[in-house]
Amino acid sequence: MNNKLNSRLGVCSWSLQPQTPADLFRDLEAIGLNSIIIALDPIRENPLWKNYATESARAGVQNISAMFGTIGEDYTTLDSIRRTGGVVPDEHWNANWRNIQTNALLARSLGIKLVMFHAGFLPHDETDPAFSKLVERLARIADFYGENDLEIAFETGQEDATTLSAFLTELNRKNVFINFDPANLILYDKGDPIAALKTLAPWLRQTHIKDATKTKLPGTWGEEVVVGTGQVDWKAFYQTLDQVGFEGWCFIEREAGSQRVADIRTARDYVKNL
Repeated sequence: MNNKLNSRLGVCSWSLQPQTPADLFRDLEAIGLNSIIIALDPIRENPLWKNYATESARAGVQNISAMFGTIGEDYTTLDSIRRTGGVVPDEHWNANWRNIQTNALLARSLGIKLVMFHAGFLPHDETDPAFSKLVERLARIADFYGENDLEIAFETGQEDATTLSAFLTELNRKNVFINFDPANLILYDKGDPIAALKTLAPWLRQTHIKDATKTKLPGTWGEEVVVGTGQVDWKAFYQTLDQVGFEGWCFIEREAGSQRVADIRTARDYVKNL
């Protein structure tokens, strides 16, 4: 891992499952990293997080970027998340839109410029009625965030790189980018992460450090594993980041397992020793 990327390595706050800001700060200290993507939803919803801006500044935590979730997401199966993910479901759109606007103002108050989220499954067929619906909704989000001097980044994985690049081209917003998660391409069985990274490089703003193994039963989830033990070719990943001139941050994400701090420390050491 080159020295520039070494200095731009952080953690996804939600990976640590903190109940309070103090939990988050304690775990970050144990990991030895103080730069994060902060989940906005707890700050918006939970009174225990209402003073997060002041408390994180006091703790020396750098809020580099942010993330929000959407209502009703069900990750039980690939089919369930296809139906419920992101801004796809009509029954949750109005509530999601309200939360999305509040999250923009919250990000601004934290001094954050980039906010990432799962857009939902993007149709590859432009004649699919869902295609125009998602273009309209995501353009609306992009424009609102743009008016607030913010960029947004879609998480990768739900669709292959060709479909996502075509959608981004159609959306045509200068403040829309991607957060590239190599493991998600494997978990969703959507192609080779390194080839996808090259295809999506024009929109690349941020990456996740997460690893996975491919499913042996098509139509089902792959398995998330500790970084360095899965099928992401990390040497090729970082070489490609160098080749495309990547200048963003890499954030370790761990969404499985019961020893998150230990697994994130393992990931930190693995990528620093590449």
